[in-house]
Amino acid sequence: MPKRTYQPHKKQRKAEHGFMKRNASVNGRKVLKRRRIKGRARLAI
Repeated sequence: MPKRTYQPHKKQRKAEHGFMKRNASVNGRKVLKRRRIKGRARLAI
């Protein structure tokens, strides 16, 4: 039986989906903007 697909790592999670990563690119900033408009409690991880 193979390993499960989700093997959590805090550092990796922050690096890939964190606020700094989102804010670093134009498309990432669009993501944050959409989430602000929608009223999300958490914009990024």
